[in-house]
Amino acid sequence: MESALKGGQGILEKKNNKILVMIGLLIGIIFSELDETVVSTAMPTIIRELGGLSLYGWVAGVYMLAMSAFMPILGKLADLMGRKKIYLICMALFIGGSIVCGLSHSMTLLLIGRGIQGIGAGGLMPLAMTISSDLFPVEQRAKVQGLMGPVMFIPMLLGPLMGGFFVDQVNWHWIFFVNIPVGVIAAFFLASGLRESKQVKKVVIDWGGAILLVASIVSLLITPVLVQNSGYAWGSPLIVGLIVLGIVLLGIFIWVESKVKEPIVPLHLFKNRNILVLSMIVFIVGLGLMGSFSSFPYFGQNVLGLTPTESGYLQLPMMVGAVVSSMVCGFLLTKVRYREIFGIGFILPVIGFYLFSHINIDTTIMQIIIFFVISGLGMGVLFGGDNLIVQESVEKEHTGVALATVPLFQTIGATIGVSLFGNLLSSTLISKIGTLGPQLPESVKGHMQDLAAGGIPKDLPPNLVTTVKTMFVESFQHIYMYSFVAMIIVFILCWFLKKEVLSSKPKDAEVETGA
Repeated sequence: MESALKGGQGILEKKNNKILVMIGLLIGIIFSELDETVVSTAMPTIIRELGGLSLYGWVAGVYMLAMSAFMPILGKLADLMGRKKIYLICMALFIGGSIVCGLSHSMTLLLIGRGIQGIGAGGLMPLAMTISSDLFPVEQRAKVQGLMGPVMFIPMLLGPLMGGFFVDQVNWHWIFFVNIPVGVIAAFFLASGLRESKQVKKVVIDWGGAILLVASIVSLLITPVLVQNSGYAWGSPLIVGLIVLGIVLLGIFIWVESKVKEPIVPLHLFKNRNILVLSMIVFIVGLGLMGSFSSFPYFGQNVLGLTPTESGYLQLPMMVGAVVSSMVCGFLLTKVRYREIFGIGFILPVIGFYLFSHINIDTTIMQIIIFFVISGLGMGVLFGGDNLIVQESVEKEHTGVALATVPLFQTIGATIGVSLFGNLLSSTLISKIGTLGPQLPESVKGHMQDLAAGGIPKDLPPNLVTTVKTMFVESFQHIYMYSFVAMIIVFILCWFLKKEVLSSKPKDAEVETGA
């Protein structure tokens, strides 16, 4: 299952222009992430023009599947063949996918373009972290990456504005075309500033493992996409069959990886306590955080009476809190043991989700903003420290694949969480509203699923509006309680990290102080 090719692993030379490289990396990160929020804003317009309403959710689903499946593979190829080469290939794929999307006149072509974009995006973020780790010693790296994490929030802030501008003032095709010059500029900066010397060596690529990994991830992650977008139940034969197939393929993949010379995902990474614990932490955070907050705009519109844009921006205080604590974490990681930083930091999301699980119909917008800030201050510790801890926990030759594999668990958790929590919210809400029985108008009784999806009908009798709003609130309390439990588990897991302070000492000279 292996094939060999002549190549070489890139070794960074000392004569790198760090400023040019970091500008290129930051531009790439911002626009690969910005693409998601801009597209989601423009999707109603795209659907009206291209049709294919049934494929609405697949525009994001295909992107996510491609990104998740290829993330660890691209990270491994970067370890084997050089960061610069693979990063530029990923940027070329992202630009190529943007061209296909921009030229699309059918939903099928748009989905193909989104898949190509997703493959490219699967390498841009982890490789940005890998390259930045090669450029700076650990003390500087902690500060630099403490600032890079919050950069991911810029797209969330600018996305709705840019999406609305292109749709209203130009046309939706330009939300993809704008990626072309920006991607070229980012690639130019990185190519100009980054210097890699070549070591001629025989590179062995585990193509069999790569195919098995892609097949297993797609089989597993397509199930929540199908549940969310195509109406399948979790217990349906197709969903169960795909889950079983994914587990079987994953088992074969693990067996293959234990036999080959150069595995796509070295299994010994998970013998490292930090890698294992961080993978569990980001998976549960993705599950609990994204799963519950993905439905928050629905709460803002139906309970608080906000517009879709207002309810989306109401989550920005969490990002502000995360930015602040991420930067502080970057400065503390080389001075304080990261186990204590994470453990103390994650007390705040526990408090935040406890407060969210006790919201009621009288909870004010200001109170919700405070809840978001509290939660964000804790989450920023993870955004500011996880990548750096991963880098310092593995050998240099495994940095790329490690930095791609750990975020993969977060993507998987978020994908499953959005579907699970969405279904939980819908089923809870339908069950509660169903208890109203004869009080409901006939027009509502026959469309309970539409009520859960579309919100409170405008023609609902005034005496029932408050009752229905209360049921909406109780349904959200229900899902936030699960997130509260998830954050407690994360808080406990934090204390299983090693008791180390990040240091620039050579790894072989460091003494592990962890119990």
